[in-house]
Amino acid sequence: MDDARKAERDPAKQPIAGTRTPTGRPPFECIALLLQGGGALGAYQGGVYAALAEAGIFPDWVCGVSIGAINAALIAGNPPAQRVEKLRRFWAGVTTALPWGWTTDVVSRLSRGDDARAILNQASAVNAVFSGVDGFFTPRFPGPWWQPPGSLEATSYYDTGPLRSTLSTLVDFDRINSGETKFSVGAVNVRTGNFVYFDNARYEIGPEHVMASGGLPPGFPAVEIEGEHYWDGGLISNTPLQWVLQYGPRQDMLAFQVDLWNARGDFPRTIIEVATRQKEIIYSSRTRENTDRFKNMQKIRHAAAEVLAALPDGQQLDHGAADILKSFADRKVYNIVHLIYRAQRYEGESKDYEFSRVSMEEHWRAGYNDTIRSLRHPEILERPANPDGLAVFDFAHD
Repeated sequence: MDDARKAERDPAKQPIAGTRTPTGRPPFECIALLLQGGGALGAYQGGVYAALAEAGIFPDWVCGVSIGAINAALIAGNPPAQRVEKLRRFWAGVTTALPWGWTTDVVSRLSRGDDARAILNQASAVNAVFSGVDGFFTPRFPGPWWQPPGSLEATSYYDTGPLRSTLSTLVDFDRINSGETKFSVGAVNVRTGNFVYFDNARYEIGPEHVMASGGLPPGFPAVEIEGEHYWDGGLISNTPLQWVLQYGPRQDMLAFQVDLWNARGDFPRTIIEVATRQKEIIYSSRTRENTDRFKNMQKIRHAAAEVLAALPDGQQLDHGAADILKSFADRKVYNIVHLIYRAQRYEGESKDYEFSRVSMEEHWRAGYNDTIRSLRHPEILERPANPDGLAVFDFAHD
């Protein structure tokens, strides 16, 4: 098979032997898909969704930041039967099969071996820096240094107008605003520094809300919405887990948390690896720490419910204390399934803006495989039976 045909084949059509297919909806009030930011690594999330859809698991709530917001829009803004196709169209459209006119033979040779692959990836990243990415962003010319102060063009290196066109083509925003699937994307108010989630229960969602979530400075410009300007939500928190668990409605929930940055990693050996590790730590957004904090909160909530239920008949607490306990206590249960992309060493610091087709296929395939491995564990889809009402899973690489 030649490289052009390889680039077009769908990893989701190559299932792993022994896949378990769930039967019926898991016993939770809400199935949530939480998508972290990570630029070109976001194809991993496409593979995750393809595997979930193949298993018949469809989210009620899709929440994302940055590239996660774009994937969330592609999912919530299309009927279930078309979602994987639209994700594939987006990722095929923004990735390059042959950078700088290289032949398929050159790319094939550079795809073998870590050192050669690092050269290919770096060349692809440099190509994105100088030429932009089709359907996503283009370099400003002249650059921001030669633009009049106060103009939008003076505040970023790239124009994201192509992304607006891509979203308008691939996403049905009327479907998002119908509320059929709950949809939330995180951004930062440039003026106040406050974190904001644009949710289709409160806002009329359009391409600008998705673009605001992915407007990472200084590369991309802020996006104006209702007189305010917004940047990428990853500046404050690159992971929507805390928003969904602590500020969303309390409900029995099965949450798939899809991270593109791994908080854990090896000690760096070179200055380039230092830059890579720095990004991983910053953008992982302490997902496990947030999970542990929520676990402690769950213990308190369930304990408060036990205290209220154990009061003898007729005995009452102080009115104020009772109100506080009642507002906090509940017996809702949560399963949190971590799906975390583990980068290859050759990917390096530029992995989030390296838009080669071969890397996209690898990322998609990794997300698909990790999800299939996780779904082989039936306890993921079962209500937790422990006293805390919370179970956390990370089976992808066991």
